[in-house]
Amino acid sequence: MHRALGPGLLESTYRICLAYELEKNGLQVEQEKTIPVIYEEIKLECGFRADLLVEGIVIVECKAKQKFHPIDQAQVMSHLRLLDLQIGLLINFHELVLKDGIKRIANNYQEDDWTAERTEETEKLFCFSQRPPRSLR
Repeated sequence: MHRALGPGLLESTYRICLAYELEKNGLQVEQEKTIPVIYEEIKLECGFRADLLVEGIVIVECKAKQKFHPIDQAQVMSHLRLLDLQIGLLINFHELVLKDGIKRIANNYQEDDWTAERTEETEKLFCFSQRPPRSLR
């Protein structure tokens, strides 16, 4: 997908195309997942929106910028904490080589059997130590 589109497009374009590719590969994807924020008696229904929630366990935040900033990682950590999830990916599509723009973020990672099984499936698509599926190249 990134090789076909290249860098320089809007984040929303990459989000939509990545969601399409993931769904085409059999994964469940929620786009712009609403993340409520609760503080004492106050509940903000839409405190945040996560770009993608994959298989209900991996947050993916899409960026198209020159470089990551600390606030980008903090944003993913906030999403993980508020949804009580452990794994997130921060992807910068502005990079010439996509693997240079991927940062994995863990929130107090504790793997259980179900998470291990689902994470293994999901990581097959995101693991760049192996060759990615054809649709993601």
